[in-house]
Amino acid sequence: MAREPQRIRRRERKNITSGVAHVNASFNNTMITITDAQGNAISWSSAGMMGFKGSRKSTPYAAQVAADDAGKK
Repeated sequence: MAREPQRIRRRERKNITSGVAHVNASFNNTMITITDAQGNAISWSSAGMMGFKGSRKSTPYAAQVAADDAGKK
């Protein structure tokens, strides 16, 4: 018997006019969370999630790349 192919659900885009960016910059990593007015997380990213390892996670460039990724999601 052949199995039915599973449907792949795509992430639906949310059009949000305003949000709050929460930045947690520690000595080891930088994490950015974008929330709506009520505080519900819309998207998040971190320097480690962008592929930076070790001491490169704590650089300003890694934080910039993570913030750009959180904004695009």
